[in-house]
Amino acid sequence: MRETADPDGRRVTLDAASWAHIIGRHDVLEFHLEDLLRAVSQPDRRMPGRRADEEFYYLAGAGPSLWIKVVVHYEQNQGRIVTAFPRRRFP
Repeated sequence: MRETADPDGRRVTLDAASWAHIIGRHDVLEFHLEDLLRAVSQPDRRMPGRRADEEFYYLAGAGPSLWIKVVVHYEQNQGRIVTAFPRRRFP
């Protein structure tokens, strides 16, 4: 569906199933697709995820809340956005 590159230059994709999951759970993000992609390509904050192959990307001041959090899973140096949601504060 869409793709971007993370700050390390790795390809990150967002497929239709993940997008449907995101807007199905967080419909307020429906009109913020570009913000989700920007959170990955130009994050304000970035943290390791809970798993070795996972990273969290945060974008401030975009979307319906103070932050957007995007979760990316990596396999063989390529990423896939698996979910995203608004956050009122940074964790």
